[in-house]
Amino acid sequence: MIEVDCLKVVEVKKIVEETYDVKSIFFDRKDLKKPKAGQFFMIWIPDVDEIPMSVSFISENELGITVKKVGDATAALHGLTVGDRIGIRGPLGNGFSLSNGNVLIVGGGIGIAPLYPLIVELSRVSDSITVILAARTSKMLLFVDRISNILNNNRDSLMIVTDDGSAGLKGLASDIAVKLLEERKFDCIYMCGPEVMMRKIFDKAEERGVEVQACLERYMKCGMGLCGSCCIGEYLVCKDGPVFNSEMLRRIRDEFGVFKRSSSGLPINFNI
Repeated sequence: MIEVDCLKVVEVKKIVEETYDVKSIFFDRKDLKKPKAGQFFMIWIPDVDEIPMSVSFISENELGITVKKVGDATAALHGLTVGDRIGIRGPLGNGFSLSNGNVLIVGGGIGIAPLYPLIVELSRVSDSITVILAARTSKMLLFVDRISNILNNNRDSLMIVTDDGSAGLKGLASDIAVKLLEERKFDCIYMCGPEVMMRKIFDKAEERGVEVQACLERYMKCGMGLCGSCCIGEYLVCKDGPVFNSEMLRRIRDEFGVFKRSSSGLPINFNI
């Protein structure tokens, strides 16, 4: 039996402009269930569309999503002002499981959004946290100060990586992560971002025997396992994910980081 979450209407309480094309939108939690890091909401924008959005901020009284403007629905979310209302279903899907060991977190671009609440939780239980925060340029980096303020300077570290070298290390997050895996021992890797990036890290993690939890994205319509549009191998991202562990990723090697599907179901190659 599929449990259907009723649509709830919430009022926008705060909007933060993170970068030139990314905004965070906050609303009261009220009667919404408290999400786990890695879960998502289906966000309904009246007269526009309903789309999945990862939860990027979680507290007892407030929740938030972080939106990159890429299409009509996200442009409509960017056009919201304080006091406007949107519809929400969720939280949906399966979130991250916490590790109390030495963890590596890799966030590429907007992929840091679902990882931020995870970093908050891991800061309370993990032995050490290493965060690789990556973007194409310095102007596209997200949550640098927020993450810095959470990490413990005596045990944790934040590595900034940009493709063009405009901030931090120059290069790709996947290359930096692979190098770290060759030099240090980690108990778990958490990651979200471009799928090709995550596939490269997963392959190295398999060589080193390190457990992985990866937050995946696929085209999604219903958000509750009915339409099948978000299928990847034997799984549905909305129902079985969006967080996939190593065992699940092994079962979808032929697709993970290789291709995704369009709205009509046609494969689109990642050119891995």
